[in-house]
Amino acid sequence: MKKIIAIVTPAMLFVALILSYAATNQPETSKETKIVQEELPTEIHITDSHRKRLVDSIQAYFHKAVQQKQIVGAAVTIVKCDSVIYKQGYGKRNASLMDEVDDQTVFRIGSVSKGFASILAGIHVEDGLINWEDKVIDYIPDFQLRNQEQTNKVTLSHVLSHTTGLPYHSFTNLIEDGLPVMAIASRFKSLASIGQPGSVYSYQNAVYALSGKIIEQVTGSPLQDIIQDRIFRPLNMSTASTSYEALKNSNNIALPHKKIRHGWSPMTLNKKYFNDGITAGGVNASISDMGKWLKFLLGNNPEVMMPNTLRDVFNPVIEVEGKSKYYQKWPGHSKSFYGLGWRVHSFTKPITEESRTVIHHGGSVNNYRSEIAIYPEEDLGICVLFNSPNKIAKDCIPNIYKIIQDIKESIDNECSKVQIS
Repeated sequence: MKKIIAIVTPAMLFVALILSYAATNQPETSKETKIVQEELPTEIHITDSHRKRLVDSIQAYFHKAVQQKQIVGAAVTIVKCDSVIYKQGYGKRNASLMDEVDDQTVFRIGSVSKGFASILAGIHVEDGLINWEDKVIDYIPDFQLRNQEQTNKVTLSHVLSHTTGLPYHSFTNLIEDGLPVMAIASRFKSLASIGQPGSVYSYQNAVYALSGKIIEQVTGSPLQDIIQDRIFRPLNMSTASTSYEALKNSNNIALPHKKIRHGWSPMTLNKKYFNDGITAGGVNASISDMGKWLKFLLGNNPEVMMPNTLRDVFNPVIEVEGKSKYYQKWPGHSKSFYGLGWRVHSFTKPITEESRTVIHHGGSVNNYRSEIAIYPEEDLGICVLFNSPNKIAKDCIPNIYKIIQDIKESIDNECSKVQIS
């Protein structure tokens, strides 16, 4: 019989590996790993050991963290190409109870919300309602820096890239206390500038919140409704919200925790960033919804925003200098920049010295921690949510990426061609 040679790309093999796992290796626990099930082409043959290794490695990583009380609960999702290939919850929603985290459990995502704000701005740029270089003062006349010339220069792009020239975390305490951002806008004139707009990176929350007010001005609608109509609903993010009430009323919520002598103690929810600070840190979501968000960020939903505008959002604007930030200590790190609501890192691969880009952001609020990363050259996305402050959050992204790469390299070596008789 004539042999048929089927050329299978590494990406096809890797996606097939995970998608096929559910049909052959379901976990024995009652809380099943959530993996998309699809019928595989008959010419693709991948060993059960390959299928099992990735899932087992990720589970072992998080189970260890839970058992050693490094974390209370966590949820992780991995997206490859246009498929959510892994999503799973670990640990407890409440350390005092037996309720477990699953893929529908809602967390606060903190500053990972900033990526939603920049995408929302991009949507309205596409609509022709705003422009990246629009002056903030044209929409918010009360906005004032100490120098009027500098005030007139600050644009929406400066706000979204943390390059307004204001000192680090200017009036973050006020936005966290719930003071309306319009009342804060005129107070910036009391601060000495650290540089011309666009010349220096200086992370902000209160200033960043102005982006939401600009969008409200041009649409005439509340920001909560706009995010729901333009992002959450089109992407079918059914658990996502931007209010304290929605979070509190959820019947599947991961409570925040604080460390105590022998473990963890649940905390009460707070209202920080749910007033006028939504764009800086006010989004709530489950890991299932964050998987849908990652699919969009990898360019799979042009009906929401076109890829060209997505590239504008991810385009590096200003270098983040130094080596002290946790992401600057990831293996192979070369340089970091900030785009519009996103960090853009450059990494050098060992041996080959090829450069790769990682688009990333972390978040922290009310003792929740979150990390999200996109590897655009590999069509890969990873997101992890925690309901406790912890040390593993700082390197969970590169650790999960390494697990994925170790499996993928093994497949590439063994399965570059598949023969069928």
